Amino acid sequence: MKSIRNSSGLVMLAFFILISAAGCKSKKKAMEASAAAEKARMEQEASRKKQQQQQEEEARRKEAEENARKEKEAEDKARKEAEMKASTPKAKLNQYFDSITNSSSAASANSTINEALNLFASADTPVLIVIAESGGQKDYDKPTTIKTYLNYLKDQKKNINRIENLQIDGSGKITEVELRKN
Repeated sequence: MKSIRNSSGLVMLAFFILISAAGCKSKKKAMEASAAAEKARMEQEASRKKQQQQQEEEARRKEAEENARKEKEAEDKARKEAEMKASTPKAKLNQYFDSITNSSSAASANSTINEALNLFASADTPVLIVIAESGGQKDYDKPTTIKTYLNYLKDQKKNINRIENLQIDGSGKITEVELRKN
């Protein structure tokens, strides 16, 4: 009987070891499966973050391209406006006035004067200088001609008047200049 008891204890012990071993194997498998699932989740998260970064980078690149395009359009528009403004008779005349007053020699100033006279219907085109204005009534300095005024600029080496108004004929020539004292 003692041998049956010992063998039954051995059987129980073997059974317990067997169950424990089976339990450890399933725990090990569960841990491996859990680790594999965690690894897959981390890889998926990394992939999602990488894709999100690529999308953000693409959006930044597109925004930068759009900003560069808008900036170029604005620069082109400003350049065209400046060119158009510079090509107006008023702008050209202002450039000639500045050129004459800043000439380094009388010969250079005379050359610029002759070039500027091409903008006018004649060298006797009247130049009116507004010295005062009250209630819409303008008071003018003594009238002069454009040729006399351009020579005055050459002699004085300074332009103290600004162009207020120009009268232009059908052929684009200036027929009257109205200046205002600064």
